[in-house]
This record gives sequence, C-alpha cells and structure tokens, in this order.
Amino acid sequence: MLGPALPALLCTTACDGPAGAGRSARPSPSKTSGSPSKTCDADLCTRLVAPWSREVLDGGTYGDYRSMGLSHGRYAIPRDVVDAARTMRRRQDAGGADELIGRQTCIACTERYRHGSPSGGPRQ
Repeated sequence: MLGPALPALLCTTACDGPAGAGRSARPSPSKTSGSPSKTCDADLCTRLVAPWSREVLDGGTYGDYRSMGLSHGRYAIPRDVVDAARTMRRRQDAGGADELIGRQTCIACTERYRHGSPSGGPRQ
C-alpha cells in the first residue's frame, strides 16, 4: 500500500526546481507543502499552461481556451507569462525566456490554487 503521503510527493510543484521549468516534475519529499489536492491542482496547471506559453512565444497564436484544454481562469496565465517572456527574450536570450516561462507559470498556478480549486464552475 502506498499511503496518503504519495499524492503530495507526486504532485509537488517546486517553482525553483525541475517542476518550475514546467517540463518535468520530480518528486521531492523536502519540497512538499500544503494539501495534496492544492499542490496537484497547481502542478497540473503548470504542466498544462507552460507548454502553451512556449508555443505562443515561439510564434504560435492563442487559440480558444477550450481548444487549448485550459479553463477560462488558466487561460489568463499564459497571456501575462508570454508578455514577460517576450521582453526577456529581447533583453537576454531564448534560454532566459524559457526559464522565465517555467518559473512564472509555476508561481501563477501556485497562487491560483493556494486556497484550493477556484469556485464558480468547471470553466473557472
């Protein structure tokens, strides 16, 4: 039996580590905090939003939030993140912009789910 702590280990979002890059989350017992559902929601948000932010930055366009598989609330995150990443790319390089996307997406998703899932229906 895996026990109740496993979901928290699998759903840890560390905005300054591998999960912050929005590419791969590595379980880290030392980084677990909050309830498993809050961290899982934030981790899922990061995993969904970061790739779309990178695609838009690389020349893609924003689609309808439903076609992107995002809720209406999550759809706002890449708009802000991509704006900041474009500025970073102009000032520094693509690598810095990529790191910024991962970090800012993680922070925004963690903030969005810090009190649990938003209320107001499935599109929130």
